[in-house]
Amino acid sequence: MQGDRVAGRPVLSLLQVLLLLLLLLLSRASALHPDELFPHGESWGDQLLQEGDDESSAVVKLANPLHFYEARFSNLYVGTNGIISTQDFPRETEYVDYDFPTDFPAIAPFLADIDTSHGRGRILYREDTSPAVLALAARYVRAGFPRSAVRFTPTHAFLATWEQVGAYEEVKRGALPSGELNTFQAVLASDGSDTYALFLYPANGLQFFGTRPKESYTVQLQLPARVGFCRGEADDLKSEGPYFSVASTEQSVKNLYQLSNLGVPGVWAFHIGSTLPLDNVRPATVGGDLSAAHSSVPLGRSFSHATALESDYNEDNLDYYDVNEEEVDYLPGEPEESLNGRSSIDVSYTFKVDTRPLEGGMSSPDSDLSSPLHPTPTYWSFYPETESATLDSQTKEGTSLGKVETPDLKDQVEPWAERRNRSPAPPKIDRESLVPSWKTPPPSPENRSIQPYSDGGPVPSEMDVPTAHPEEEIVLRNYPASGHSTPLSREMYEVGVEDNIGSNTEVFTYNGANKETCEHNHRQCSRHAFCTDYATGFCCHCQSRFYGNGKHCLPEGAPHRVNGKVSGHLHVGHTPVHFTDVDLHAYVVGNDGRAYTAISHIPQPAAQALLPLTPIGGLFGWLFALEKPGSENGFSLTGAAFIHDMEVTFYPGEERVSITQTAEGLDSENYLSIKTNIQGQVPYVPANFTARISPYKELYHYSDSAVTSTSSREYSLTFGAINQTWSYRVHQNITYQVCRHAPRRPAFPTTQQLNVDRVFALYNDEERVLRFAVTNQIGPVEEDADPSPVNPCYDGSHTCDTTARCHPGTGVDYTCECASGYQGDGRSCVDVDECSENRCHPAATCYNTPGSFSCRCQPGYHGDGFQCLPDSAPGLTPCEQQQRHAQAQYAYAGARLHIPQCDERGNFLPLQCHGSTGFCWCVDPDGHEVPGTQTPPGSTPPHCGPPPEPTQRPPTVCERWRENLLEHYGGSPRDDQYVPQCDDLGHFVPLQCHGKSDFCWCVDKDGREVQGTRSQPGITPACIPTVAPPTVRPTPRPDVTPPSVGTFLLYTQGQKIGHLPLNGTRLQKDAAKTLLSLHGSIIVGIDYDCRERMVYWTDVTGRTISRVSLELGAEPETIVNSGLMSPEGLAIDHIRRTMYWTDSVLDKIERAQLDGSERRVLFHTDLVNPRAIAVDPIRGNLYWTDWNREAPKIETSSLDGENRRILINTDIGLPNALTFDSFSKLLCWADAGTKKLECTLPDGTGRRVIQNNLKYPFGIVSYGDHFYHTDWRRDGVVAVNKDSGQFTDEYLPEQRSHLYGITVVYPYCPTGRK
Repeated sequence: MQGDRVAGRPVLSLLQVLLLLLLLLLSRASALHPDELFPHGESWGDQLLQEGDDESSAVVKLANPLHFYEARFSNLYVGTNGIISTQDFPRETEYVDYDFPTDFPAIAPFLADIDTSHGRGRILYREDTSPAVLALAARYVRAGFPRSAVRFTPTHAFLATWEQVGAYEEVKRGALPSGELNTFQAVLASDGSDTYALFLYPANGLQFFGTRPKESYTVQLQLPARVGFCRGEADDLKSEGPYFSVASTEQSVKNLYQLSNLGVPGVWAFHIGSTLPLDNVRPATVGGDLSAAHSSVPLGRSFSHATALESDYNEDNLDYYDVNEEEVDYLPGEPEESLNGRSSIDVSYTFKVDTRPLEGGMSSPDSDLSSPLHPTPTYWSFYPETESATLDSQTKEGTSLGKVETPDLKDQVEPWAERRNRSPAPPKIDRESLVPSWKTPPPSPENRSIQPYSDGGPVPSEMDVPTAHPEEEIVLRNYPASGHSTPLSREMYEVGVEDNIGSNTEVFTYNGANKETCEHNHRQCSRHAFCTDYATGFCCHCQSRFYGNGKHCLPEGAPHRVNGKVSGHLHVGHTPVHFTDVDLHAYVVGNDGRAYTAISHIPQPAAQALLPLTPIGGLFGWLFALEKPGSENGFSLTGAAFIHDMEVTFYPGEERVSITQTAEGLDSENYLSIKTNIQGQVPYVPANFTARISPYKELYHYSDSAVTSTSSREYSLTFGAINQTWSYRVHQNITYQVCRHAPRRPAFPTTQQLNVDRVFALYNDEERVLRFAVTNQIGPVEEDADPSPVNPCYDGSHTCDTTARCHPGTGVDYTCECASGYQGDGRSCVDVDECSENRCHPAATCYNTPGSFSCRCQPGYHGDGFQCLPDSAPGLTPCEQQQRHAQAQYAYAGARLHIPQCDERGNFLPLQCHGSTGFCWCVDPDGHEVPGTQTPPGSTPPHCGPPPEPTQRPPTVCERWRENLLEHYGGSPRDDQYVPQCDDLGHFVPLQCHGKSDFCWCVDKDGREVQGTRSQPGITPACIPTVAPPTVRPTPRPDVTPPSVGTFLLYTQGQKIGHLPLNGTRLQKDAAKTLLSLHGSIIVGIDYDCRERMVYWTDVTGRTISRVSLELGAEPETIVNSGLMSPEGLAIDHIRRTMYWTDSVLDKIERAQLDGSERRVLFHTDLVNPRAIAVDPIRGNLYWTDWNREAPKIETSSLDGENRRILINTDIGLPNALTFDSFSKLLCWADAGTKKLECTLPDGTGRRVIQNNLKYPFGIVSYGDHFYHTDWRRDGVVAVNKDSGQFTDEYLPEQRSHLYGITVVYPYCPTGRK
């Protein structure tokens, strides 16, 4: 009826229409007032987010689910940093300082590093069903989508408000926090079928437009806030999921409260979810045609409006119908339909008004309405559906576009036949009805629920927009305009829309009640994965910077560990051998494809016979192989759950053995757990024979859930001059589960080639350990050898840190990026302590591990550590509660928790030992470990409880002789009188000297002189310790664990000093331990004062130099704590009682007494990056390195700083390590640039190369006939023979991180003249 009345009214003149529209726009020129935000506050039922820098709300379980893209969610999380998600957030460093999109679902009204600590603002959120809130949301949505959402009637809304929040700022002494505070709001409104998002930015609500990244260090830069939406997943693991960026530049962020896409400055509307297919978020287009700038963008590609929207507009650059465009054109009237894939609409733009006539000789009614507050492109399509909607003009003239209150225009609507030839005018946006102030008290909670009418509709309000004509029928046709391409992936379709289609969507939905969805199953995914719902179920996908199958994800570029057990029933020849649950450990360097496997305690002759079976360790090579372009290693497919079946046939004897390796997931420290079973017959391999296997290539064939491979290999058994060649054929079958709900990945190769280089197999009869080592690359099948150079990322020859990813560039260029969980420049990465960020539940304990962390609920609670619930078991003691909790966790595969031992009363036993690792320690009555009491496996457990009564041991021969001579000398001997030197246990020190002279000799354990060892002045004999160190010593105090008697190495590793004993020159790796641990430090330089048995070190974090005695009960002491920036190298002159150090930031070399007094700068010029320093106290020379990349050098001077000169400055790169060998009188250095270890005489002559294939050395020391250096690529200590230059041994600490300085501690002290 309304349409009939309108048809009889006179038609408005064009001038009247233009004047009216101008008045409408000018009447809304002012920005949104803060009082015009949606009502919020605790009186409205809002929950308050905890204050902090990186807080996340508890899960908000929505009473009515909403749709985001095509998925349906019932859970929401609100984060401090201006973001809402359907899943809990990762730590902020993984997304706040990175470009949009995120790796997880995100609704971001203002994504930046926000901090509400110390009362700087508050963050409020709630679910709301009050009629007033729903009506206002409906009005905004209908205004922004006047055609597609004309019937939108929300049933529930979710509101999040960031009120007066500040940006994160570094705490500076005496500086007040910034007064710049932001206020903004996000509203999600849904009717059960469609979800719309409203972002609101009041006037003066944005006072800062970005934040400074936390990891920018001293670089002054600011990252603009990001505004937009991201689904957070992709159909394949190599591409980003759909996202929509609204603002990402400073100017576009500034315009958020000045502009709008629905006619109200500061208010933005977006269609973000639907039960119907929704390729991407669709913005409102009434207040500004935000789609006008992307007339030709192919679907599925990311595009940005930043350039177009910041340029001047005219009809030329807004031409939708440029037939010269090679890419797909969108239909001119369908901007809502055109957004697919990844989109961006930066809202920083200006316009030039162009009043040229449009098609048909008429001027655009919008062309004169451009203004700074309401930008209007010349060709402005307000109604996306206009071009694709058809009506019978004789019976259905059109729809009511809104209540027009002006007398001249009331009930006068232009006939459809004339209106359809141009872009229709925008509807009236009434400020008073659209953005009311909230002056009245909020309704009671019970009144905020839906109040249905008898017809089932919600309560109407004064702000309701008139709906579309009830008889209207819209036919949507998807066809291109003349001469234009059809958008990709679009099908012709026609939908008849009936009167009640807005409230009845059954024709578009299916019953998914029996389908497993992410809502209830997302915890099956790895915490480094996101969950995606598909038509038939859900799938897990690893986030970026991680790889795996989604249920198990590991960080790219980081090293990985494998733990497991091996059992077997073998016939070696005809000898039966059985073994059960022997240990298997593997270590994998992911960024260069190296895999090391060790199996311990396999009985002979089986261990020797298994030497040729490198496929046992080869599995880990395939799992974590270095990937060539377009290829994927095994773990990317299988994750940590698979079965590897292998059958090996040996020739010529045709012995057969079957090997089954079953992966059982990742444990709490992300170690892969695996069981191996070996059955069958293997040929006998004689003792002392070694196995050699040449590099080989294998083809792996991939099908759904299975991988197969068949290959033949030859191996040689050698012993002396004997060399025998044998072979075997191996059939491999790997089965695993795939998620069948996700679309199949396109173009994944059905066959890949594994290249295996540097194959090693070794059995050590003393250690009873069988070892395999392989280096692996996976890639396409190679037809012919490619003569072109290979990028170092693909062959493992790069110099990235072992915990970094290698990113190939053009040619042989590449860059390094630290893996997730580590930080640094990629060449050097250190572990991030995630536990400092409080990511676990308050009732859980956080355990930091290299590259990751784990959370475990505390005693009396149960859960996954991120959520912990109280146990319902009263009456248990804390020990019993912890014991029961650990026993429950122990049932999980790969669990490695300690099960506390309790006495009969339920109290903690003072001595606790780990049942799996063998470590033992003492605990206090509360079960807390007593620091410094832990002992390694195989050693005597510590004495716990009251200390034993001291006993007086009888004096030894050395001590009695010493006492007699001192008594004979009157208690104070002269410098030329001999006094026996005894160690702490009363044994003769191997080196004895005549008073303070240089006449020295070696003695045996009974104090008798070793013939031929008496030295001349200036020469100290090398004496070998004759007494083995004791196995048990009194328990020391917690600060320092004294080392045993004998020679040992001390190395620095992050916040600890490690102790590595030497047996002769051989590393006693099983006796290694931590000497000292200093939380929060990074210890770099280290040296030893043999006179007072003191260890000295530099700390670049604390900017200090400290020392500690190796005697019982010693405490660390800081001796220099000012005037340092980055103290690195350190050298001790034990004769003159002085120390020397380098500072690579201040570019200085300084000297001081050993107590820190008499400090003096020796050099502060012509230094760029001084690092290593060494002293020759006998000759009085000082040496140091400067790894200035432009002009590296090694310099020398006297110990007083005189006679400075360059010693070496040719064929040198990064001379990190330096040592002076007092026995050979050679100065030696290790170069991380040239990869060489070289030596020279003190005057720079006689230079020679000892080893030219180092990895990345950092520190070096000389002892006996060996050099020992720390290496950043190996993360260990490497031994090199001085004479042959061969690598003879290496020690890799259990905790893998960079080692820095290294020194040697002798049981005696060399003497010399000043």
